Amino acid sequence: MSQYGTTRPAKDRGLVDYHTTLFRRLTWEGTVPLEIRIEASELPADSERGLECYFIQAPLRNFFMDVVFHESSAQAMKPNDWWFSSEDGSPLKWHWPLGVIYDNHLIWSSLRPQPSQVQAPLKLTLHLASPPNEKLLMSPSEEACKSSFMGQLKEADFLRWGNTKRMTGLRKQDQDALWEGIKEHNFEEYWRVASKVTPYTTPTRSQSPVPPQSSTSMVNRPPSTDPAGPSTTDREGAYNVRSVPVRIYLPEGPVLQDLAPPNLEDGSPHTLDNFLTARIPLLFPSLPATSRTKPNPLAYPIIQGILTPLDSEIAWLSATMAGADGWLNVFIGVHKR
Repeated sequence: MSQYGTTRPAKDRGLVDYHTTLFRRLTWEGTVPLEIRIEASELPADSERGLECYFIQAPLRNFFMDVVFHESSAQAMKPNDWWFSSEDGSPLKWHWPLGVIYDNHLIWSSLRPQPSQVQAPLKLTLHLASPPNEKLLMSPSEEACKSSFMGQLKEADFLRWGNTKRMTGLRKQDQDALWEGIKEHNFEEYWRVASKVTPYTTPTRSQSPVPPQSSTSMVNRPPSTDPAGPSTTDREGAYNVRSVPVRIYLPEGPVLQDLAPPNLEDGSPHTLDNFLTARIPLLFPSLPATSRTKPNPLAYPIIQGILTPLDSEIAWLSATMAGADGWLNVFIGVHKR
């Protein structure tokens, strides 16, 4: 990630908007490789057997229904009876974006005795009957997924700002545009509305010097934040939110929901290292009182499929690499010894 810029906010709003949009675009364009096999025993007797397996490179923000419901062969079947399972037979949740399912597979694989490079694509089985509804949590319908997605957006909005005025203030057509942007994989349509509720990487500064020409390059680091701190006239910056909504995914463990302040008590930016050391000290140990050297972590964080540097700032990550529902999803893989 460092070749594209820095996690530290820049002084100039135009430059910040450029880098914010750059990283949002990079994560938006991310895809996951899928190998989908249809359970042969559940195919109708007169079905085309050549469709038992197919491969797809799917946008990481899409859902299962966006992958299979658009197939013309699906219209003759009963989608409400469909469900997916992973290689080990575990049912997969319909309301999880494909990127979340894939990253969860990555950290699950980190516990397995296999080569360090995870094999792609992710192998899935599509079942056409007998869904385990008690494990799927919700039906495989667009309305159920949309309802879950909008609910998560509103919850993230409340946790960031202490109210939901930004989300509830959107017109119905704008709220629908958020969902349609995800379905159609339309970056401009989604961010046209999402930018109204998602913070920028830095607040606006009324008197900021213009950065030198060289700093506008993608491969150079933009200037560091002004030590005087953010302008009190701008409340929309990522470093001024009340909290950053975070989900921590552990391999074979529960999903932990947490809140992370954008800044520490001394005013310095809250980093991913600070956050994980406080929340998961066994995997990310702190500096011992009797040592000057911090122990190497036993695990590593993945966000949007990217191995994320521990010195990344939580506020910056939340503004550029959060999920489409506003939550910062942090997946924890375990180092092999």
